This record gives sequence, structure tokens and C-alpha cells, in this order.
Amino acid sequence: MEGSEMRTDGNPIAGVLQEVFVREVTTGRIACAGCGKVEPIGAEHADTQAPGIVLRCRHCEDVLLVVTQPPGRHVVAFLRSSWIEIAAAC
Repeated sequence: MEGSEMRTDGNPIAGVLQEVFVREVTTGRIACAGCGKVEPIGAEHADTQAPGIVLRCRHCEDVLLVVTQPPGRHVVAFLRSSWIEIAAAC
């Protein structure tokens, strides 16, 4: 079976994303793509004066992610984060 035959639309990820995004994320860890440092999300610097919230690396000030809340939605842009680790439910 070729790779394209094993591919489907994005709907199968719905359950996993629903599990991930209802967790307490500030205790999760985030890796900065700029300097490579890994810290708890809650330990990074948050700028709440911008339209939305800008999360910056506490070491190099790169923008890790941006969260905005247009009416009826949440928009999350993962800009300079390599990965985010959030604990699974026990």
C-alpha cells in the first residue's frame, strides 16, 4: 500500500485534539525553536497588551505562540515553538 493510499482527511485527529486542548496546559512544556530551551508554558512571558496574548520565550524573547479570540472563536498560531508537551489523562 502506498503512502497516498493510507492518507485520509484530517477528521481522525479530532478526538486526539479534543483530549489535548481540554487539559491544564500551563504545566505542559514548550520548546523554543529559536534557542532550544524547554520550559513549562506557565513559566514563559505573556504579553497581554497586544490584541490577544503573545507568549514569548523567557530566554530569547522569540514569539512562541499567539492566541486571539475573534467573536465565537479561538485562533492559536504556533510561531517559534518546536513542540508542546501536555500530560495525558491518567
